[in-house]
Amino acid sequence: MKSKSIIIIVAVVIVGLIGYASAFIVDETEQVVVTRFGKVARAPIKESGLKFKLPFIEHANYFPKNLLQWDGDPGQIPTLDKTYIWVDTFARWKIVDPIKFFQTVNNTISAQGRLDDIIDPAVRNLVTENKLIETVRKTNRELDTFEIGLEDVQKRVSYKITTGREEITKQILVQAQPKLAKFGIELVDVKVKRINYVEEVRNSVYGRMIAERKQIAEKFRSEGKGEAQKILGEKERDLKRITSEAYKTAQEIKGRAEAEATKLYAEAFGVDPEFYSFIKTLEIYNEALDKDSSLVLSTDSEFFKYFKGYSEEGK
Repeated sequence: MKSKSIIIIVAVVIVGLIGYASAFIVDETEQVVVTRFGKVARAPIKESGLKFKLPFIEHANYFPKNLLQWDGDPGQIPTLDKTYIWVDTFARWKIVDPIKFFQTVNNTISAQGRLDDIIDPAVRNLVTENKLIETVRKTNRELDTFEIGLEDVQKRVSYKITTGREEITKQILVQAQPKLAKFGIELVDVKVKRINYVEEVRNSVYGRMIAERKQIAEKFRSEGKGEAQKILGEKERDLKRITSEAYKTAQEIKGRAEAEATKLYAEAFGVDPEFYSFIKTLEIYNEALDKDSSLVLSTDSEFFKYFKGYSEEGK
């Protein structure tokens, strides 16, 4: 009985091991190539779920089915107009033929090396064949920058785009894709992540940009000073005009007042001219004589006629 039980247990274990070795699970993001002694045994498995293979003889090789990334090494590349720039690119790719992929590059690490060997030269070729502005811009849209409105600067920064950055990336894709098809790889997209000048050119560009901004700022300052002087001139002109008109009005009012006063004086003193003469003489006495004044005049002087009359009456 014991030996029979042991045999049953051993049989169950063997069956379990065989079942475990023959079954495998395919995830939704994976695809599998089943090989037998290192050679492809059947069509690739792309549907997810529980799958089976011959135990210990066949082997399941897993490959990703979703998009994979490639990030190129930034490199120094000369443009058509002999400007050296740093270009940093990236791409998205996927395995569309896992059997070719397995037979050629075998794994994603080796595939990254193949992508380097194919995409980097394509990028270099396309950048070298085009001017710098073509790799930077994709349309002839008017630049919305600080220089807009300054005709002299605007003329200098106007360009005509014939190819453009978007078309260059498409051409990189067209050049690289046929070379990758034999590895079972589809290149989905290629983009330029970053473009920058090399350090020597960058310093020169920054210096030129600073000089341009200073020139523009100086132009604005000059225009501002001219406008300020114009406003000050208008202010002085208006101030003089207002002062002149005010003085004219004041003089007219003063003249009319003096005329009216003279008229009133004339009417008042015209009633008794002798009294008017007496009052005016007293005013002159008050203004011309004080306690320190000394005059030597004849007693017949007209100036003292009222004093003389007063003395005679006093006698």
